[in-house]
Amino acid sequence: MITHKDINTPTPILSSKAQLELFSRASDVKGTIRSLESGRPVLITAFYSNGLTLLKELQIHLKRKFPGNSFKEQRAYRDAYRKLSKLILIEIVDHKLMVKKAPSIGWLKTFYPETSDFLLTFPKLQGLNSAWQWYQNGITVPVLRNKIHPYYGTYFPTRFDHLILFDNWLKRYDGPKKSAIDVGIGSGVLSFQMVKHGFQKVFGTDTNPNAIVGLKEFMGDTKLSRKVELDFGSLFGKWEKPTELIVFNPPWLPAAHTLDTNDEAIYYHETLFPEFFEAAKQRLLPDGKLVVIFSNLAQITKATTNHPIEKELASGGRFQLEKCLKRDVKKASDKTKRDQHWRDSEKVELWVLRPS
Repeated sequence: MITHKDINTPTPILSSKAQLELFSRASDVKGTIRSLESGRPVLITAFYSNGLTLLKELQIHLKRKFPGNSFKEQRAYRDAYRKLSKLILIEIVDHKLMVKKAPSIGWLKTFYPETSDFLLTFPKLQGLNSAWQWYQNGITVPVLRNKIHPYYGTYFPTRFDHLILFDNWLKRYDGPKKSAIDVGIGSGVLSFQMVKHGFQKVFGTDTNPNAIVGLKEFMGDTKLSRKVELDFGSLFGKWEKPTELIVFNPPWLPAAHTLDTNDEAIYYHETLFPEFFEAAKQRLLPDGKLVVIFSNLAQITKATTNHPIEKELASGGRFQLEKCLKRDVKKASDKTKRDQHWRDSEKVELWVLRPS
């Protein structure tokens, strides 16, 4: 049984802060960035906002090194930023941040009950803070009646075009609704949609323990907890019994680097789709349907020319196409700093397959 002890949390840094370079408003920013590039860690002092300032200056510095707007160049920029920002640290004492005007983050006491004094990387601390706010306040999802309260380290949707596409398909679905399997349940949105549209039982799996713990905590002992059953496992986990509907919202981009837990919600390994389709074939009733929610993002950003669902239909021999629904993606907000010009031609896709 998965518990809070099993979840993925930022690793506390217990080494001495004595050898760290200190950063405050009076520090030389360019010199500090040179220290980061040489591999020396830096400790944020005095005010929480100093950490935000250093991250902003690091972004400006790296934008000069990686000025291009192509998807490949932006990925290189993000990789460099990820590497250097990990060297920016902040101190926690008695589960509180040792800088002024810092946020109060409940996760610190929840995740580190036996370690009250330690260091964390500033980006990880930012992630904890954002996650705590989302968890406390909830997030409105247009296709659901109630807010979701995503747990730390669990993927949740920030764009909704694919969810609207799935909801419209569910409205027209006239097949049996005894059971369904949601592979990679995440924050539970697809499962909650299926329950909303009358499915009696949804079996959800995820390889991320945070998703399982978070959903168990969110659903508690409500009626929803009796409709949605969870399993910590890869692909179909322990669910062996064939069902009438399998739903899969996989990552949309091929992996180009080693993946951590959150990356696995965005990037896929080359073996993911063949393994999924093989397992799905064994767990789908003869008249059942397999729904895969995808996007043409990888093709239009030139991350790959390969479309894994089209490849399966062309050579897999396991499924045939019933229909493919597409929806234009809402344009990026004017407030978005990252150049996302490719979204003008991005479409989300809902593939409905049936056994061959």
